[in-house]
Amino acid sequence: MPYMPPKYELTQSVFFVGFMGAGKTSTARRLARTCGAASIDMDRYIERREQCTVADIFAKGGEDLFRSIETEILMELSGRDPLLISCGGGIVVTDESRQCLLRNGCVVYLRISADEAKARITNFASRPLFGDIENARRLNAERAPMYEEVADIVVDTAGRSVADIAREVRRALIKKGVLCERQS
Repeated sequence: MPYMPPKYELTQSVFFVGFMGAGKTSTARRLARTCGAASIDMDRYIERREQCTVADIFAKGGEDLFRSIETEILMELSGRDPLLISCGGGIVVTDESRQCLLRNGCVVYLRISADEAKARITNFASRPLFGDIENARRLNAERAPMYEEVADIVVDTAGRSVADIAREVRRALIKKGVLCERQS
């Protein structure tokens, strides 16, 4: 198959936020493929850089250590060329990270209930803060106002396919001028 140049270009980075299991990584990857943009998953980036899993970081140094690393990585990625960046579910818990999101790109909040997230998640070992469903509901309720605070675009994901969510996000990004057709 001959090389096809990317169809679109980003005018700024797009940060995907939302609770665990909302589809942040899947949506960013789908958009990357369909639009010809680059994407990165922050949790995987952290794991490669730290040479251990997110769960191991939590076990060794707790949530405070992880949030410190996460904020540092967010700032690093914010300084690069525009990317589709899927953030961890707790990226919004620190003021520093929320301010970075607000200043450095377009934020897409993929909204999901804790119950729907539980139905989607297959590996709870990789989700150290999920706990039981009551804890997940509490955590999601605490974070929801912070997700809303930073969001430029809000998309409900319950009962929807990744392709459908990605199409809605793509339309919203085009409308906002964040995703533009590449001029030949």
